[in-house]
Amino acid sequence: MKRVQLLIKIAEAGIVAVIRADSREEAVEISKACIQGGIKGIEITFTTPEADKVIEELSIQYKDDANIVVGAGTVLDVVTARMALLSGSEFIVSPCFDAETAKLCNLYQIPYMPGCMTITEIKQALESGVDIIKLFPGSAFGPDYIKAIKAPLPQVNIMPTGGVSLDNLDQWLKSGCVAVGVGGQLISPAKNGEYEKITENARLYVQKLEEVRGEIV
Repeated sequence: MKRVQLLIKIAEAGIVAVIRADSREEAVEISKACIQGGIKGIEITFTTPEADKVIEELSIQYKDDANIVVGAGTVLDVVTARMALLSGSEFIVSPCFDAETAKLCNLYQIPYMPGCMTITEIKQALESGVDIIKLFPGSAFGPDYIKAIKAPLPQVNIMPTGGVSLDNLDQWLKSGCVAVGVGGQLISPAKNGEYEKITENARLYVQKLEEVRGEIV
């Protein structure tokens, strides 16, 4: 049931903040700012220095909040995936599909979200037990591509990352996405140390999410 529970948390969060930072400290501050703004899904990319330490710190700090889910992103191989899991990661995200990482995540009942672009790649990932497909880069396709994929594969759960903004969030969600990954536009104020603006951005994303979900229902 562990993986099912984590998948439900990701789906309920609706938005996963993709955190790329220049330091461990910056990544922690960005994550806190996003959470303060209401975003419950946090993805720490392994392009961030000491990403495993960031995941460990956040996992400990928010362990009593049942709604917050912290995971690892830009995981390219099974060694990095194992490091992330040992640090407390509750999901693993990759820019591409890796069969060995899928096996590891299945073994430990942790959601694995590999980046896929084509029907063939998505089919391969589904056969390996993947529950959520990361459409990456989303900017290369757009929301209509979700509908095109779901025609032959209506059972697939998709989370686009890259190209998701406040302006098109509604289009992505209405196309049938289970969640979205948001990075650049959300966390860009970190370059100037303006973490309060990240919190403001997060609130706007969460507000938009709730509005769209109300319309879909």
